[in-house]
Amino acid sequence: MLPLAHAIPLNNDTVSPGLLGFGVFLALLVALVFLVRSMNKQMKRIQAPREADLKQQEWERAQAARAAAAADKAGEEPAGSA
Repeated sequence: MLPLAHAIPLNNDTVSPGLLGFGVFLALLVALVFLVRSMNKQMKRIQAPREADLKQQEWERAQAARAAAAADKAGEEPAGSA
């Protein structure tokens, strides 16, 4: 086997990735396409809260804090803390 290796000079014209390299590249490309499609499906399923919903929740928390402070000031037990 060693004499056969010396019989072919190695340079940029004789050494190439060939069909195996092309096949591996093609397989990686197909896998990438499927991964990107799957990622896009998952991203569409994410339900991010809207800004209006976040502002509403913040306002409700502020109202609850005010009600609790007013109840403490009046000496009453805040509603819902039994």
